[in-house]
Amino acid sequence: MIPQTGTGHNLKVYDQETLTHVQQCELMILRDFVSICNENGLSYFGIAGTGIGALRHGGFIPWDDDIDVGLLAADYEKLISIVRRDYSDKYEVINASINIEYPLPTTRIMLKGTQFCEESLSHLPLDLGIFLDVYSFDNVAADERSYRKQAWDAWFWSHVRILLSVPDPVIQIKGVRGNAVRLACKAASKAFNLIGLSREKVYEKETEARNRYRGVDTGRVGYLCDTDRLTQTYSLDDVFPLRTIRYEGMDITFPNKLESMLEALYGDYMQLPPEDSRKNHYPARLSFGSY
Repeated sequence: MIPQTGTGHNLKVYDQETLTHVQQCELMILRDFVSICNENGLSYFGIAGTGIGALRHGGFIPWDDDIDVGLLAADYEKLISIVRRDYSDKYEVINASINIEYPLPTTRIMLKGTQFCEESLSHLPLDLGIFLDVYSFDNVAADERSYRKQAWDAWFWSHVRILLSVPDPVIQIKGVRGNAVRLACKAASKAFNLIGLSREKVYEKETEARNRYRGVDTGRVGYLCDTDRLTQTYSLDDVFPLRTIRYEGMDITFPNKLESMLEALYGDYMQLPPEDSRKNHYPARLSFGSY
């Protein structure tokens, strides 16, 4: 799980049988995803909580209920096209370019016939299933001033789009400051909707910022829609060459400098966090269908 304003929340406890079932479905999606990438020459890498799980547990963080993977933008778009064209009998893909009602800046590859919908998204007209979370790492500006402008624009418009649909997103801040941020989010959401901001226009601005340096060899890439827009930017040497780490008995590729990337995000990630800081995506609606 990447720490972001979004849909993850403080830990709600599954019974072990249900959590294991969710994880096994996600591993099935991951196996198919890896096969698709390998067969089509696409480079992917496990990130965030999936990286912690690989290094600390050899697989899932024990309470975790999602898998996070990243690709560079060109491979990301090829992946989406391939899955939608060749695997639509088993999987459905959702992101804002496919369904503008989807408020998040990621793509989900979802197992058809299942349901997995977090509480914060349960009011939206979306048919969400058990999923693999896929992140696009876009080219970012080489010079610092242009980079900060790009990062601000992508972060700002992606969060405006979230607030248009999710007035009460999960905020990973505690205490008085957290309460103030939650009130501000509710007020901003109401204001954005009252003035009639168009989700399509907002998404166009978000996409322009993220794609601003597409085709330009800047030497670095980033996911700019995180809570802290500057923490997920890496040189290509941080990512490549990819390395293989065992994850739930599978050989999964991860960034070359995974440890330093995780330390920048989480600090001492090898230590278990206190229970009140653990997160998952415990769903309001869950169905395994025929799985």
